[in-house]
Amino acid sequence: MRFLSDWRKPRRFDRNLVVIGAGAGGLVTAYIAAAVKAKVTLIEAGRMGGDCLNTGCVPSKALIRAARLLADMRRAREFGIVQEPPRVDFAAVMDRVRSVIRQVEPHDSVERYTALGVEVIQGHARLTSPWTVAINTDEGSRSLSARAIVLATGAAPVIPDIPGIDTVRHVTSDTVWSLDTQPGRLAVLGGGPIGCELAQAFAGLGSRVTLVARSGLLGQEDVEVVAQVEQGLAADGVRLLKGSEPLRCETVDGEQRLIVGGKEGEEAIPFEVLLCATGRKARVEGFGLEDLGIPLTRSGTIEVNEYLQTRHPSVYACGDAAGPYQFTHAAAHQAWYAAVNALFSGLLGLIGRFKADYRVMPRVTFTRPEVARVGLNETEAKARGIPHEITRYDLADLDRALADGAAHGFVQVLTPPGKDRILGVTIVGEHAGELLAEFTLAMKHGLGLNKLLGTIHPYPTWSEAAKYAAGEWKRAHAPRGLVAWLERFHAWRRK
Repeated sequence: MRFLSDWRKPRRFDRNLVVIGAGAGGLVTAYIAAAVKAKVTLIEAGRMGGDCLNTGCVPSKALIRAARLLADMRRAREFGIVQEPPRVDFAAVMDRVRSVIRQVEPHDSVERYTALGVEVIQGHARLTSPWTVAINTDEGSRSLSARAIVLATGAAPVIPDIPGIDTVRHVTSDTVWSLDTQPGRLAVLGGGPIGCELAQAFAGLGSRVTLVARSGLLGQEDVEVVAQVEQGLAADGVRLLKGSEPLRCETVDGEQRLIVGGKEGEEAIPFEVLLCATGRKARVEGFGLEDLGIPLTRSGTIEVNEYLQTRHPSVYACGDAAGPYQFTHAAAHQAWYAAVNALFSGLLGLIGRFKADYRVMPRVTFTRPEVARVGLNETEAKARGIPHEITRYDLADLDRALADGAAHGFVQVLTPPGKDRILGVTIVGEHAGELLAEFTLAMKHGLGLNKLLGTIHPYPTWSEAAKYAAGEWKRAHAPRGLVAWLERFHAWRRK
């Protein structure tokens, strides 16, 4: 491998910062650089906004919204509303999905970032040294030098190596949005968040869906959490095959089939479309990393240190390309560290470097019910041998949940024995992702459950679940001696 001394550092730089990739990580990095008046160039070979806007978070949530609206309409009689059975116009549903993307596009557009002071180049970038980038565009090629470079190249879906998969109609979370005709039968490979979310959405809209998972669903979640998600999938008509190994794809008499193997032997699953949701891999090829000797991790992400630097101090990476998380909000979080470290690290000995802080990283799976978590869950705490107590509040007792006809799920909080410091929170139920924010804030700033309990929450709202969970902890830790004394005291005052 070549080392830093193998390249000649430019005497002057064209830019303070060059950012490769205009997804969440790259956009935030460029935004921060422009905000502090650095000269920054953002290079994107595809569409501005990256996967989140074009093929991930935005379209998937728009599709999920349609499925949830339909589910609510089917429950109309529970609320005293009588109507004709709803009908799905799948082409119109997908048109709305694309419309939502168009509505969000201006937030991530070339025009907006240009107005912010970012030079945006649409082309393919390749590192030629730790300080220089070659850019190929439709107009030709050029080279730029920069004091620092940030790689925010994202990730792409993995298509599993299954015999015959190239002979059948298969899509990924990137390409499923091209569908205009609803598949009558959909086979989904993968039991992670993407597989579960899309399987449930398509099933809710009327497709017959079979979800094939090699092991269980949502492998990082507690058993009870997974059980509730499985119940939700089943309620929407998803057939779940756990512990099934995809063996091959074939077409028999014009019918496409996925052959899986399990405890009962082989089974043929007919489908019109096969959705591959078996994970995502960092985009690291074609950017010159190998020429600079920048190593990768075992999981295929760019190897970075705690400051998000690669083996070359002037080259940084953030977002899906760097890992360890594949969340839009994680990419944006890392982008702050990448931008600040790249622009200011070691400046005249006055500014140090900032270590990326992952201690409070929320996550949400947008199934029905939603699953939201921050910090430790029970499974992880036990595996790590971390002493803990569990406080649970059932949403069946929440007035607003009863009024909304959604009184199911729970809030579960882990704390050290006898203390109100929050180690982790898991929420299952409607609006779980929204409810998580208060706990995330509390953990980030060291606020315990007593502080949440002492905070006024408007009634009747879903946010009261946090207060009531804190109240459950307080009741369990009320000083018994004092309570007994108070009982005697009040009895004495009645005399």
